[in-house]
Amino acid sequence: MTVMVENAQFRSAMSRLGAAVNIITTDGPVGRHGMTASAVCSVTDEPASLLVCINRSARINAMIWQNGFLCVNVLSAEHQDLSALFANRNVPVEERFAAAEWQTLSSGVPALVGALCNFGCRVESVHQMGTHSVFFCQVEDLHHRDGGDGLVYFDRSYHRLPRLATV
Repeated sequence: MTVMVENAQFRSAMSRLGAAVNIITTDGPVGRHGMTASAVCSVTDEPASLLVCINRSARINAMIWQNGFLCVNVLSAEHQDLSALFANRNVPVEERFAAAEWQTLSSGVPALVGALCNFGCRVESVHQMGTHSVFFCQVEDLHHRDGGDGLVYFDRSYHRLPRLATV
């Protein structure tokens, strides 16, 4: 017997699952795009890989498929406004990118200058699950910086995650 969970109940429960806030970017033959996402996690460290879940109705979904590369930009607390900008579907892509400084990784994807981490990735495989595509990606380029507080999304709002001082 299959028990179905209601969408609203599931969404409400998932809002209690705090997650890092990221901007996913891509660029290549079909163009440049970026969006805010929290559905990102590591898969394995050998080879270094992660997965990114993106709604199939999002324009960037098809662009990632066709470009074959993406960058996961892990945001610091200072990037909250940038996160909101990239989450707004009514803001043109050019305006989103104009709001921050970017560098181009060897794969051609934009990486946010000042992000806590930039994971430049090659898409290795894609799995469809319900409304989303799960992109399994191999990390080919990695940049990270010391310092900076994290930005997490919990209970439908942003929260600063203070970085603890190391001894």
